[in-house]
Order: sequence, then C-alpha cells, then structure tokens
Amino acid sequence: MKFAKIIFTIAGIYGLLALVPQFFTEERTGREFPPPVNHPEFYYGFIGVAVAWQVLFLLLARDPRRYRLMMIPAILEKISFGIAVPILYFQQRVALLILVLGLIDLLFAALFAVAYLKTDE
Repeated sequence: MKFAKIIFTIAGIYGLLALVPQFFTEERTGREFPPPVNHPEFYYGFIGVAVAWQVLFLLLARDPRRYRLMMIPAILEKISFGIAVPILYFQQRVALLILVLGLIDLLFAALFAVAYLKTDE
C-alpha cells in the first residue's frame, strides 16, 4: 500500500506542476507548437479535465485500499494519452517533447497497474 501512496502522490504533483502553468500559456503554446490554438474551449477543457485527474491521484494516494477501484480508470487515463502520442509522433504530427510526455504517461500507467496489484482489497 505504501507503493501506491508514493506513486499516486508523485503522479499528482508531477501532473499539477506540468498542467497548471498551461492555463496561462495558451498564446505561447500556439507559437511553439503551431498552429495557434483555434479552439480555446478544447485547450482549456483538456487542461481542466487533466487537472481534475491529478487531484484524484492525490486523493487516491491518501487511502489506496479504499479507492483501489479508482486505479482502473486512472490507468486508462494514462494509457489514452500514452498510446495516442507515439502513434501521432510516428505520423509526424507531434513534436519529440510531446512523445516524451506520452511515454511518461505510459510509465505511470504501468506503475499504477503495479500499485493496483500490490494493494489489498
């Protein structure tokens, strides 16, 4: 159970540090990763939903046994980005930095799966 607490705490903090600043960098994101954001509702919606998941990870870390079943959608959340990004990268549709971030999500998905298996019901 200690493993799950550590992994979900690290994931939540990492995610908040990576995501929250993006609320203030829409214009810069459009310059560095063209084209400019032309659907801000998707941009802010994505960030908002992703931030909500980071909060869930932090809550899950407080009592992994109680929230064990929430680890399953947490794994799926990480896999959805982690699988899509390498495919997009090999289609030359995203930058290398985005690939690295996707691979980090795949690593977290694997660690979440281990946490799920190590946490008793």
